[in-house]
Amino acid sequence: MRTLLRLATAGSVDDGKSTLVGRLLYDSKSVLADQFDAVERVSRDRGLASADLALLTDGLRSEREQGITIDVAYRYFATAERSFILADCPGHVQYTRNTVTGASTADCVVLLVDVRHGIQEQTRRHLAVASLLRVPHVIVVVNKIDLVDFDEDTYERVSQEVLESARGLGLYDVATIPVSALEGDNVVERSERTPWYDGPSLLSYLEQISPIGDPHSEPLRFPVQLVIRPQSAAGEEFRDYRGYAGQIASGLVRVGDPVTVQPSGRTSKVSGIDTASGELSKAFAPQSVTLRLEDDIDIARGDLIVTSRSVPPVTQDVDGTIAWLADHALQPGTKVLLKHGTKTVQAIVKAISGKLDLDNARLLPADSLELNDIGHVNLRLASPIPAEEYLHSRSTGAFLLIDAQDGGTLAAGMVGDALLDARASVIDAAAATI
Repeated sequence: MRTLLRLATAGSVDDGKSTLVGRLLYDSKSVLADQFDAVERVSRDRGLASADLALLTDGLRSEREQGITIDVAYRYFATAERSFILADCPGHVQYTRNTVTGASTADCVVLLVDVRHGIQEQTRRHLAVASLLRVPHVIVVVNKIDLVDFDEDTYERVSQEVLESARGLGLYDVATIPVSALEGDNVVERSERTPWYDGPSLLSYLEQISPIGDPHSEPLRFPVQLVIRPQSAAGEEFRDYRGYAGQIASGLVRVGDPVTVQPSGRTSKVSGIDTASGELSKAFAPQSVTLRLEDDIDIARGDLIVTSRSVPPVTQDVDGTIAWLADHALQPGTKVLLKHGTKTVQAIVKAISGKLDLDNARLLPADSLELNDIGHVNLRLASPIPAEEYLHSRSTGAFLLIDAQDGGTLAAGMVGDALLDARASVIDAAAATI
């Protein structure tokens, strides 16, 4: 059985992300004939001598007209070794929010850098996003190597610059690959024009790396989406039925397991696990199921059913690192909605502790956060939530800040000081070398 790897591409504008993805799809024989015919037709209409492979991912009309990517384009492809879900993220600064979306569930981020320009501010921002979201693997594609005549020294200079910036942000599982997305060098097959590079091609590397750790090994976390109450008109067998429907965020649950409901703290045991296909004796992430409990407990949408062996703390005060995604600035005292799992509560921003300086990976004092700033905030909630640090749980350590007026997403957040965690990992790594 082929394993699944989720990856996201990122980088500055015109670094060649869409071309790289198109080349990856085409050279791995993941493009249908009619799709490629359409790309060739549009390319001819533009006066191009060959097919523009970027059109395989730039699907929106506005994107094709401008020659840029402005939305997250999801693509599925597979090789004999592995299946892939790819999120092609935009490069413009104002669309950093889309990059956060694409990278939030990724096992790997493929970050492009133009070998002629080296690391840019947006490169540092995307590295910071990968660090904050705890993306396990980062591959830096040093693209357009053909435009510097496949020069090894130019590649090594850019590679070292990128690796130093990554280490400053707490990223250590980082690989660099010299690539020409336009001509296909080191994308699917190793290139003979880079004899000085002894590593794998991009596709070979993606086939080798490990995805995110097995969610079955994590503690049970089950956010309740819907309470299914007794239905007197549904028939005798459903007259006393009460179940709690949702998707298992992490872990495994068996009939008979002791569980705790947060934030109430009430305990019970699992008496049944139901699906549309029938009853199960056990279920695991990311299955969608309905749990039945032995005891009649007051449970509502937004509550979290967890294993009694590992119960997350409940709090009304949340310290978190956020990526601010709104056009207007965030100020202390701002009232927002906080969405955590399936629960949405009112919250107020008590304080802004600082924001990340992308040049030196330091937390600077800040009175506000502007569009695309990454900073640390203190939030006070109207009601408690079972919040775990993102460092320990991606499923229950993440949250969104939402505008209460129009429902728009204001920020993506991680419980805990992810900026401090990143700096601590830098210090630990430095100490290990002494």
